[in-house]
Order: sequence, then structure tokens, then C-alpha cells
Amino acid sequence: MQVILIQDVDNLGGANELVTVKNGYARNYLIPQKFAVEASPSNLKQLNEKLKVKKKKEDKMLAEINQVIAKLQEGAIKLGAKTGTSGKIFGSITALQISRAIREQKGYEIDRRKISIPDDVKELGQYKASVDFGNGITTELDFEVVAE
Repeated sequence: MQVILIQDVDNLGGANELVTVKNGYARNYLIPQKFAVEASPSNLKQLNEKLKVKKKKEDKMLAEINQVIAKLQEGAIKLGAKTGTSGKIFGSITALQISRAIREQKGYEIDRRKISIPDDVKELGQYKASVDFGNGITTELDFEVVAE
């Protein structure tokens, strides 16, 4: 029997997926527990519509992400930091400071948890950080630490 899964089921499949299972498993467990619906022509039509809408949303989101990536790669972000006489920063640059600088200089709100800095930034100069947008999409971000 073919069923359309409504939600993820372990060892079977994910939501909005068409799977073939034994009749008893579908009638006695999946359908009564609201994990699946029978794969009738009308339900298959609804599934196709859901998948089309989901695809459109993903395409729109991908276009927005590419626009943000292009804006972030236009130029380096400048971060001001207090320094001592030797050029070392008091403390270090954090992802929160980079997130605030992106919001102020580029106009985009990026969560600090999505920004990762590979090494400690404790001196003035040019550095790189990576921004993870999810779904395997990451980009390099250049930033420069200057004296305040």
C-alpha cells in the first residue's frame, strides 16, 4: 500500500514523502496515529501542490541569500577597537561585534551564532570570518580591525 507521510517516521521516511508499506502497518498504525494518509489521487495532487509551494519558497530564499552574500563581499567591514601602545587590542573581537558592524554598515541582520571566526583576533589588521546561512551555504567575510 502506498501512503504519503505527514510527518517524519523513523526508519521509513520524511514528511511529504510517498512510501510503500504493508497494508496492516498502514491501516493499523500509520493512518490512525496521523503519521500518514492513503495515497489517493486527490492526496497525491495536494502533495504535488505542497511540493511546488515549498520549491518556490526555497528559490525565493536562495535568491535573497545570494543578494546578501553579494552585499557582504562588496568590501571589508571596519571594526573599531581600543588598543594599547603596542597595537594590541584590549580583549578580542567577537562574533557579536561583527554582527553589529554588519547591521550598521551593510544593513543586514545576521545572527551572531552564524558567524565563526577561525582564530582569535587580538591585533589590528585584516581578518576573515565565515558566515553560515544553513543548507550548506557559507561565505567568507572580510573585516578590518582599526584603532578607535
